[in-house]
Amino acid sequence: MEHIRFNLLYRWFVGLDLQDPVWDPSTFSKNRDRLIEADIALEFLKKVVAKAGEEGLLSASLFSVDGTLLEAWASLKSFRPKDDPPSQEPPAQQGRNEDVDFHGEKRSNTSHASTTDPEAKLAKKGKGKEAKLSYTGHVLMENRNGLAVDANVTQATGTCEREAALEMIQEIPGDSRATVAADKAYDTKDFVKQCRANNVVPHVAQKKNSAIDARTTRHEGYAVSLRKRKRIEEIFGWLKTVGCLRKTRYRGVSRVHWIFTFAIAAYNLVRMTNLGISAA
Repeated sequence: MEHIRFNLLYRWFVGLDLQDPVWDPSTFSKNRDRLIEADIALEFLKKVVAKAGEEGLLSASLFSVDGTLLEAWASLKSFRPKDDPPSQEPPAQQGRNEDVDFHGEKRSNTSHASTTDPEAKLAKKGKGKEAKLSYTGHVLMENRNGLAVDANVTQATGTCEREAALEMIQEIPGDSRATVAADKAYDTKDFVKQCRANNVVPHVAQKKNSAIDARTTRHEGYAVSLRKRKRIEEIFGWLKTVGCLRKTRYRGVSRVHWIFTFAIAAYNLVRMTNLGISAA
């Protein structure tokens, strides 16, 4: 709103004349809530994906799926025991950023929750990584040109990636058999079984005691899918740099999902332009 007041380009973009009054910031907040409730972001993404389909950019049967952690807009100092009542004593250090000593304290999502963003979960991507309050963003990518065809955001749990993947897989249009590539985190008997029940061949990277056998790995397409699936990291890289989603500015699953989905649609538009397709 501050930019609209003094930047003519911003006024032109939103359709305000030079003498028109600028809206109150609360107007944006109210309209944002309407956009979230109507799931406009998902509808916008569907329109962008439909445009890509009209231009012949999408594969109808070859996909990849993965998830990435999105750091929540909440401090680790806000991660307090759920049954701990608010202290009646004044903080030792005055000011908003009080000292909190949690070293040596066992903290988990079962016993603790953030006081500023209760839906955020403590999570880390791998061994040796720092645990942070996070959400998980999920993307289903088609393998022909690396465009995202579906997106979702969930709480960061140990099974959220597989659960979100199965939901997106069920939304793949058509009755023909599809393949979905994924990393080792998806190599579980339950995920593989449910993929096959949905007429999807799971091209999942194998781990020890893999649920994937020679029925899948013997085909040349399996190795091709595992190479193609790595392109999904390009989407995540763009989202966290250009898309400014390394640390989300919103709180709660619904709002993070809203901005994540809009960012995915924006990535597709940039990618389509690079492929020489007009997004008009």
